[in-house]
Amino acid sequence: CDWVKTPNFDRIAAEGLLFNRAYTPNAKCAPSRACIITGRNSWQLGAGVNHVPYFPPEYKSYGEVLTEAGYHVGFTAKGYAPGHTLDKDGKQRNVTGKRYNDIKCTPPTKAMSNIDYAANFEAFLEERDGEQPFCFWYGGFEPHRRYEYGTGSSIGGKQTSEIDSVPPFWPDNETVRNDLLDYSLEIEYFDEHLGRMLKALEARGELENTLIVVTADNGMPFPRVKGQAYEYSNHLPLAMMWPKGIKKPGRVIDSFVSFIDFAPTFLDAAGVSELESGMQLITGRSLSPIFRNKTQEHRDYVLIGKERHDVGRPDDGGYPIRGMVTEEYLFIENFANDRWPAGDPVTGYLNCDGSPTKSWLIEARQDTELKHYWQWSFGKRPQLELYHIKDDPACMTNLALDGTGDSDDVLYKMRIETHAKLRAEGDPRMLGRGHVFDEYTYGDKRTRDFYNRYVAGEKVKAGWVNETDFEVGVE
Repeated sequence: CDWVKTPNFDRIAAEGLLFNRAYTPNAKCAPSRACIITGRNSWQLGAGVNHVPYFPPEYKSYGEVLTEAGYHVGFTAKGYAPGHTLDKDGKQRNVTGKRYNDIKCTPPTKAMSNIDYAANFEAFLEERDGEQPFCFWYGGFEPHRRYEYGTGSSIGGKQTSEIDSVPPFWPDNETVRNDLLDYSLEIEYFDEHLGRMLKALEARGELENTLIVVTADNGMPFPRVKGQAYEYSNHLPLAMMWPKGIKKPGRVIDSFVSFIDFAPTFLDAAGVSELESGMQLITGRSLSPIFRNKTQEHRDYVLIGKERHDVGRPDDGGYPIRGMVTEEYLFIENFANDRWPAGDPVTGYLNCDGSPTKSWLIEARQDTELKHYWQWSFGKRPQLELYHIKDDPACMTNLALDGTGDSDDVLYKMRIETHAKLRAEGDPRMLGRGHVFDEYTYGDKRTRDFYNRYVAGEKVKAGWVNETDFEVGVE
């Protein structure tokens, strides 16, 4: 869109590859990043499927493999997170290498991190041993929540009228438009540091032989997007550049790519075989054939899903989901959707960060003329959902409810195929053992047993939750 400027991402796409159909299997920080570092879908990672987990020590990361292979490995800001990564002896694992956060700066807003990402990348490069190969993860905290309201206009110099459209599941008002402008300012700040990193590589003569991958871990930190399983939740931007490694740059790739494809790609590029890596049964497929301009199709679908995330239900239960995305359709199955007790003080599917948009939607629940906005973001889901994403990317019309023969046929076939593929991957939810995902201990004391503690009258603080997220006595 024209009102968000990302010249450095655009450069990588223009001088490398732009992927039109890149998806995370799980649209939340920790499980999405778990897929990246292991090459496995989140339902194949035990406790790693959840947000803020104790990540299972038996699953190795590509960062650990590359460290063993002699690479200088590090990261700045947010690597794999939030979660605990301990080995079998209880010692801290560096799944994305050494942390580089010491160099600070003065960011444009108080809500932004004061970590100078680009300067820390240069410090990382300075520490490597001669021409030692390197692997670095730039995990900017922007555009994570929270934002300083109104800074998209006051600092970014943008007007709400510049936004060409607001997603139909939110109201088109100044609150939402300002929230989007603040979001865009943080995206542009991320891109600015990316540009400085590219210049640092150019200055050292390293850009030609460095594979650069730019994406996001999940969709926008807004209601009905982050933490859900709709098109805007899992479908993400992706561009890659590698002048010496990608043939015929400037191509646009329409094959489906999953985040589980990153780890095997990185091992491939480093010349490390999967068999020798010690990584357990990688599910993803290397993108190397695409780099070499091979014509075969990479994927024609991706699998998506989720288990428990931020604001838990009673006993930290979540709303389990599995689904499949194809060129035309998105299929979703909502499991255990009876977890909705009468008089529930937690307002529905709250699995997203606190924000002005979220607060507006929760308040709209009390207004009969506006309640549909709340319903679209936080209301109870049916068991089955089917969307024609080619014509309906916002996923507003659930074809599973229309009862027509064509829709029923697509729904039946996609459900059967999704279940079969998940069983082949050993998904416990397909094998009658879905309860295990609710039994893993939540790794964050602030949000562990959040629901029961709140109902008991305890003041529970979590950085991404607003007071307005709860309405005791409202059904």
